[in-house]
Amino acid sequence: MSIATYLKKHTETLVKDVGIEAACALTGKSKATIGRYYSDQDEHGDRFMPIDVVAELEAAARFPHITAALADLRGITLSYDGERRNAQSGGINADVVTLAQRFGMLMAEYNQAIGDGKISVNEAKRLLRETLAIQQVLLDMKLNLEEEAEG
Repeated sequence: MSIATYLKKHTETLVKDVGIEAACALTGKSKATIGRYYSDQDEHGDRFMPIDVVAELEAAARFPHITAALADLRGITLSYDGERRNAQSGGINADVVTLAQRFGMLMAEYNQAIGDGKISVNEAKRLLRETLAIQQVLLDMKLNLEEEAEG
């Protein structure tokens, strides 16, 4: 699959996530214009959604489809957790408990994954998800410790 085709597929997914009517209302673009951004017809092959339009739609979407696609093309792994937006940490003690729980979940996933002697792609994805969750808890802990050290 070409880069253009890949981006157009993710553009279509983004528009469908938001809804065509809502996408038009948010961006001020017509249905025809929005449709051209993800059309696989040759005459629209060089038309892509402008970045400001992507930003508007991703703000309304459940997932940043284009951002994730661009990161994937560069081999970058993003961690997206829509539930964590502006969430406050419960402090260092809560972070330690959460870290222990997440580490336990990682070990359980690893134990299950290695049971047959090899780690499948889906098992690796689950392990990666747990590793990223631990990374986020460690970041929260770091921030809480820095805050306590200052105050």
